[in-house]
Amino acid sequence: MAVTKRKFTGDHLDQYVCSANEVINFKFVSYAKDIDDDSNGFKPEYTHQFFGDSENIFGYIGLHINMIYSSCRLTPFFSMSYREKVKPSKTGGIEADNVHKIICDKQELEPSTDLDAFVESLKDESSFEPFGELLGSFSIENGEEEESYSIYKADNTAPGFLEYHQRMQTLILWFIDAASYIDEEDERWDYFILHQCVKDGDKKLYPFVGYATVYRYYAYPLKIRPRISQMLVLPSYQKRGLGTKLLENICDWYVKDPEVLDVTVEDPSEEFIRIRDFIDCKRCEVLPSFSKEILRKGFSTDMLEEARESFKINKKQARRVYEILRLKNTDVHNQEEYRAYRLDVKNRLNIPFQREKLDMEKLQKNLTPEELKAAANPIPREQRIEQLDHMYAELEEKYKHVIDRLHEDNKS
Repeated sequence: MAVTKRKFTGDHLDQYVCSANEVINFKFVSYAKDIDDDSNGFKPEYTHQFFGDSENIFGYIGLHINMIYSSCRLTPFFSMSYREKVKPSKTGGIEADNVHKIICDKQELEPSTDLDAFVESLKDESSFEPFGELLGSFSIENGEEEESYSIYKADNTAPGFLEYHQRMQTLILWFIDAASYIDEEDERWDYFILHQCVKDGDKKLYPFVGYATVYRYYAYPLKIRPRISQMLVLPSYQKRGLGTKLLENICDWYVKDPEVLDVTVEDPSEEFIRIRDFIDCKRCEVLPSFSKEILRKGFSTDMLEEARESFKINKKQARRVYEILRLKNTDVHNQEEYRAYRLDVKNRLNIPFQREKLDMEKLQKNLTPEELKAAANPIPREQRIEQLDHMYAELEEKYKHVIDRLHEDNKS
């Protein structure tokens, strides 16, 4: 449930309104000593699913909220403190927000408020073993340290995994815009979980880093079409290339499955799109149909078929990969070559306008002049050209970011 948006502008009650994004702090801990260490804490990205569009909490001064999870088992703990709480006698009966209840109701999971019990539960962290099948392990350099990670694939048949997933999914409400829970009883869901591997003496810990969910849709006549639903990497682990590693392993898993037609994505974020573009372009640029000479001839059926057969890339994404790789191999200082590329992309962007024109031609055959005049709302040619120029400029800027990363990857 979301809290009703309230506004107290201009009176003494303003001091009891605070931003949920600023007063909530997340922390993942392995030992009791980590609980008071704020160096690895981070803020939520979104709080509107809990506290309404204003993302405000009412009723407290000096409010501080801790959302603490054990790093491996994801056992949740909640604490809050404040200097002053509003009295209903001063607000005409309006009470302070019951923060703990609001969070519990929305998460459908109640974090503990018993610190002693939570500290005791941390003793079990070293005995945690990741769920599912190990897909791969890798190491990265983070500053002067080398970090080890592993990726696992699980489904709802693994004993204890559904309970673990219920704790995992509470995080997406805070870090993915418009996130929602899935029907985890549906056996067509696949889960990919990323863990860090940390050695502590003779013990080994597997802190949770992130995860993704994929739904296996049916594709006529005898294929399946996996759709990536949601993917999360915790903020404290971002900017290390871990999202790329996770997505690469997901794609690799489905590439080897002969029943998979291609892989799609549900409502991807801009960051996810950049990661996906980089991975797909990196893979496709070694394919014969995406060679520099053939790219200049335009998008082809061979590109679509080879991208789908080799890497399960769907038609829309294959076209996008073509455009990025063609720009990468285009001499932008050669006016004729660069112009040919721009026209090719703009022609594709102009397809919706052409469809609108065809729709109007159909309407002309079926409507009276008066009805047609009421239905028609044509965009002037000059405005359409301006829109296409703007769309192209935005797209090229995004493509250049991917190309820069491809160049950096080739150097390493």
